[in-house]
Amino acid sequence: MPQNELPSFAELLASAQRSAVHLELRDAYGDNPRFAAWREGHRTDWDDRASWWQGFHEHIAQAVRRGVAVRRARVISEPVSEYIQWEHYVTRSNVEAGEEVRWLPRRLATDLLLPPNDFWVFDERLTRIHHFAGDGSHVVDELSSDPELTKQLSSAFESVWERATPHVAYEV
Repeated sequence: MPQNELPSFAELLASAQRSAVHLELRDAYGDNPRFAAWREGHRTDWDDRASWWQGFHEHIAQAVRRGVAVRRARVISEPVSEYIQWEHYVTRSNVEAGEEVRWLPRRLATDLLLPPNDFWVFDERLTRIHHFAGDGSHVVDELSSDPELTKQLSSAFESVWERATPHVAYEV
């Protein structure tokens, strides 16, 4: 399915009934204004929700209120990159939206068979696969309903999830 014909993330999440899981495998995801501001010393005023709550957070919160379990696992190198330091800092917003987030150091994942691409799996039936360039910039997404691929990716996610450390307990 061509990129411009893919349902948006918001549409995919809105259609989820039980689960939405996300596996992230990179140590950096290219430049973005929020990361640049953090690098310059800007810190989030967590008491001013309107300053950091975005549409993404609202989509997650709505799904969680409907009973959808939203989980994210990140496989990371240690010592962590500056980008991962920032992601760890801003993950508070994901958690406040209702996501469960865990971190797995790459050295503890050596024996796991993991895919080369980040992905979301919705209700163990539909997968959105993310493709990135070498510099971490987003290239394209693809959607798959192939049951075998979805099963493999769901299994990979669960293998990471079982070993990973919950966000509140992982320190960078």
